Amino acid sequence: MLGAIIEHTDEYIFSKPKTVRKSLGQFFTSKETACFMAGLFNIPNQSTIRILDPGAGSGILSAALIERIERQAAPNQKVDLTCFETNQDILPLLRSNLEIVRSASQLSLNIRIIDENYIMSQSNDFSMNLLASVNPMKFDMVIANPPYFKLSKDAPEAVAMKSVCYGAPNIYFLFAAMSLFNLRDEGEMVYIIPRSWTSGAYFSRFRNYFLSQGRLTDIHLFDSRDKVFDKESVLQETMIVKLRKTKTTPGIIKMSSSVDSNDFGQNTLLTVPYDVVVSSKDNYVYLVRTADEIDVMRSVNSIGNPMPSIGLKMKTGLTVDFRNRELLRNSTGDHIVPLFYAQHIKDGQVVFPIGKKNEYMTDELPGMVQLNRNYLFVKRFTSKEERRRLQCGVYLARRFPEYKKISTQNKINFIDTIDDSEMSEELVYGLYIILNSSLYDMYYRILNGSTQVNATEMNAIPVPTRHEIERLGRKMMDKKDFTTAFCDRLLEGIVNG
Repeated sequence: MLGAIIEHTDEYIFSKPKTVRKSLGQFFTSKETACFMAGLFNIPNQSTIRILDPGAGSGILSAALIERIERQAAPNQKVDLTCFETNQDILPLLRSNLEIVRSASQLSLNIRIIDENYIMSQSNDFSMNLLASVNPMKFDMVIANPPYFKLSKDAPEAVAMKSVCYGAPNIYFLFAAMSLFNLRDEGEMVYIIPRSWTSGAYFSRFRNYFLSQGRLTDIHLFDSRDKVFDKESVLQETMIVKLRKTKTTPGIIKMSSSVDSNDFGQNTLLTVPYDVVVSSKDNYVYLVRTADEIDVMRSVNSIGNPMPSIGLKMKTGLTVDFRNRELLRNSTGDHIVPLFYAQHIKDGQVVFPIGKKNEYMTDELPGMVQLNRNYLFVKRFTSKEERRRLQCGVYLARRFPEYKKISTQNKINFIDTIDDSEMSEELVYGLYIILNSSLYDMYYRILNGSTQVNATEMNAIPVPTRHEIERLGRKMMDKKDFTTAFCDRLLEGIVNG
């Protein structure tokens, strides 16, 4: 029956422009992915199994899970399936596909299709927190490939789930939070979702709820960004997660990965201690794939405390240049300051000027200038193919004595002191050694799969003490060796004690 549903879905996909599907956040699950997701569940041994598919689409995931249950169903076991779908265009296909499931299955099936907004159907009161509803629907199993699109911060769904929202939320994590709420105790949910929720301040409220009310048991990663959704061109970093609604923390999480969504037979498998994957400090989820990456996590986590604990903080560059073109200049002059871009970071140092257009600006807006003092500059964006994610440059104020102030474009980050005091040169060089090391670059790649270096995430990463960083810096000042190999040798002494 799953094969027939996939065939009908393919016909629908080819009949609709991708732009239409994208506007609905609609990307369909491949047969192989659906079977893999269904296979992650532990089938409960009870008279009736209640299943929820909150973003049913054409019914692929529901059909895969019904097939899975059918293979090991207990005698006289019943299945109650609830599907939500609001797209009126695909509802006829969903109904006909689920009719195929009903007629082909040997199970006693009760199927209900609800053509209402999954989240708002839980309550008519937008002012209340839906995650505190008194009589919510409860299910044994939830399987979903939720829609993926941004909502405004004032959208009814965001208002009704304000306890997990920060700013303008993406609909996918509201679905995930609501699904967890709709699970009975010890129930299981399997979701295919972007990996963006695993770190950063934007998703902190969601993570706090998600990881306190449930426990991750399985995570599957895809090595290729463009082969996850069959017949679609989706470059979003995607993962499959299984979560059990329980307060009991397991000892390990099962991690797996595959090249794409059509070849789960070649998975790499790894069991990882739960506390290595889920940080108790910030609820970040670290997506380790190898034993070496586990060692990296343990090494960095044992080093010390985050930068703010030693009086340092990474910040984002102050000037959005394309929004302030009237302030930009091509040469210096009175009330003109240098504007530093990522291109000025070269081989570990900051080189200026380089003959780039608009590498100066006026100092008339106080919020866009900063004191000319020592900093470590870090590129915010790198390409997926670049060897390093963390790319740094030492900025020393004494090299630009003619300026009292400077500016930084918002495509770079900079490390500064929290109390606005001057950083010593030893401290800047020492920070360069840490962030330019292989250890910290790998740690950040585990934390964040995107090509953006996020200041909030960097401020959560443990670093050595200020004294140890300055000691490292003095060694570098003697050698002036900016290579990663040299940084690795110096940092090894701290890591190995």
